[in-house]
Amino acid sequence: MLKLSRTAVKNCKLLSVFKRSLTCSPNVRLSSSLLVSNCNSIKKTFTPINCAGSIRSYSNGPNAVKLTSEVYPNVHRNNHYKKLSSDDLEYFNSILSKQEIMYTGTGNNLQELDLYNEDWMKKYKGQSHLVLKPKSVEKISLILNYCNEEKLAVVPQGGNTDLVGASVPVFDEIILSLNNLNQIREFDPVSGILKCDAGVILENADNYLREHDHIFPLDLGAKGSCHVGGVCATNAGGLRLLRYGSLHGSVLGLEVVMPNGDIVSSMHSLRKDNTGYDLKQLFIGAEGTLGIITGVSILTQPKPQAINVSFLAVQNYEAVQKVFVKAKKELAEILSAFEFMDQRSIQLTKKHIEKDTPFPLEEEYPFYILIETSGSNKAHDDAKLETFLESAMESEIVIDGTIAQDETELQNLWKWREMIPESSQCQGGVYKYDVSLPLKDLYSLVEVVNKKLVEADLLGSAPKPVIAAVGYGHVGDGNLHLNVATRLYSKEIECTLEPFVYEYVSSKHGSISAEHGLGFQKKNYISYTKSEPEIKMMKDLKKHYDSNGIMNPYKFI
Repeated sequence: MLKLSRTAVKNCKLLSVFKRSLTCSPNVRLSSSLLVSNCNSIKKTFTPINCAGSIRSYSNGPNAVKLTSEVYPNVHRNNHYKKLSSDDLEYFNSILSKQEIMYTGTGNNLQELDLYNEDWMKKYKGQSHLVLKPKSVEKISLILNYCNEEKLAVVPQGGNTDLVGASVPVFDEIILSLNNLNQIREFDPVSGILKCDAGVILENADNYLREHDHIFPLDLGAKGSCHVGGVCATNAGGLRLLRYGSLHGSVLGLEVVMPNGDIVSSMHSLRKDNTGYDLKQLFIGAEGTLGIITGVSILTQPKPQAINVSFLAVQNYEAVQKVFVKAKKELAEILSAFEFMDQRSIQLTKKHIEKDTPFPLEEEYPFYILIETSGSNKAHDDAKLETFLESAMESEIVIDGTIAQDETELQNLWKWREMIPESSQCQGGVYKYDVSLPLKDLYSLVEVVNKKLVEADLLGSAPKPVIAAVGYGHVGDGNLHLNVATRLYSKEIECTLEPFVYEYVSSKHGSISAEHGLGFQKKNYISYTKSEPEIKMMKDLKKHYDSNGIMNPYKFI
């Protein structure tokens, strides 16, 4: 590993040393310094949550996930919905094979259904006894038509990586899993348009496209589990939004099964289609409340021929902003990601992954930045990055850093960013807040939340329940991920955070949900971002297209 001093930078020697190091050093080292009720009567009783890395543990013991209905006793099952009967099971068995049905009354282990009833964070848990896993769109149509007529509530579920309780039942809703709808339908290498089933795993879609010299225009940490249809239903933003924009622009068409069983398809839409309302937009981000996405047509991007990743350190959040402005100006068209992480988030991640993935820097710093560039000409991209780093080091806004020199190092640097969510949770639980704010105010939310938790005497060493409130996210689109890492889940923590977080975001004219959606967690707080006329219009759309309210109830609005 080659260290570069400020003296070398000022003598304009960085560029030549940097180029030599590309072939003689495994790493280039840069260093300029050588929903809440009864919140007024909360008792200090806590529910410990067990977690071992990414491995889920299901049991009926003291560490089992509590039912959502128990944690939120003021949320009641709507008696408008029918309870599952033997006649209903008989119908589903008539149209589905045994492999497409999981029912607790047919010998399936109850814990096996926990995989579908519990969310990824182990914060929400439903009570469904029936999981349907149809293998065709036509079967989904029959299921929804029947459920609509019988008033049986349904929760559509993809990879179940949702973070706001949107993909699991609240009570006994039927879970309709898209796991078996997982085929690539068509790819046109000339236009770059991919058509696939909604249940295709995002990483599988991206790997398929890479074999055809393209990439999926979305990337996120849950790519190994989340579904293409699920990311559309939640309008996930991810790590490539800075470069390729949101799914509202990338998705060209959808196939959707409506609550009454009708199949509506715009899968054959082209990039330009100005004939009436753009109906697909209704379902992108609707979280399965208006219908079930079963097919996706999306514009993919050419696979970059050259990718560079830098992991940098700066002294404060002001420096993060300065580096971002500089990167936009000097890296311009090759800048594909600009992520930031605070010191505490990295410290939590160190405890979780450092044994297998050594930290890339020798010292700790207040803030870190991950910059990715991608383009078609390595020599051109390297030159731009070298010039950028030389200038950033000379001006002393970047004080330390490293650059990946091969694919393994590139993936390892990304791992320090992508593993923060899991690392925040692995010591007990985590309260996640995904918000957008003006860039100048982005990190201030982390600071005020930490102050709030200290004042409430909740933050500190055990036995205090809160470990830390950490911040990281996508600077390129003003998206902060505030993770409050805890040793356990409790109403006292939740009531300290909510609605305080949403009130603060609203005061800065931000959004209470940048990319995770509303789900169960945020449905009661939508007014902090949307106006009454906007909320009324959304409710009118819901009532019109789902008049019986069977689609993903108790959530969204």
